[in-house]
Amino acid sequence: MKKFLVVVDMQKDFVDGSLGTKEAVAILPFVVEKIKSFDGEIFVTYDTHFEDYLKSAEGRKLPVEHCIKGTAGWGLNALVAEALSDRAYTPVEKLTFGSVELPRLIAKSAGDEAFAVELVGLCTDICVVSNALILKASFPEMEVSVSASCCAGVTPESHKAALSVMKMCQINVTE
Repeated sequence: MKKFLVVVDMQKDFVDGSLGTKEAVAILPFVVEKIKSFDGEIFVTYDTHFEDYLKSAEGRKLPVEHCIKGTAGWGLNALVAEALSDRAYTPVEKLTFGSVELPRLIAKSAGDEAFAVELVGLCTDICVVSNALILKASFPEMEVSVSASCCAGVTPESHKAALSVMKMCQINVTE
């Protein structure tokens, strides 16, 4: 069985930049260890916006510039980048919370083989839950899991709420 790890939006702006939180910083050692010890293929999503972000639908609802392509905040957190430096991985730029391209890339890599997908990253209650639900809807017979200790939400309460939603949708939530 193939195994895939999806590292969701572990970018500087979400860890300790314009939208960073102490909870995001706190999961760094766990995410780094997961990347280093993972035996399988890795996909890394990048929340990707442009200079006109504040004029976008998302920007009007969340008027905080973040993850502007080409800026330092768009890049991966330094510790995550270091953990990935000697690993092959597939970058996936996404213009919104969830990536519709991610299931196609995973399906292509899996071919006819059964597989399992594990997600880690930020933010549990926005991009992690969006991608987990897209993957579960795309692959209802495959195991999709989220590592709770390797995720952080906008708030601890919204993190817990997102984990609950994922459990209800038959996504495995592990520590």
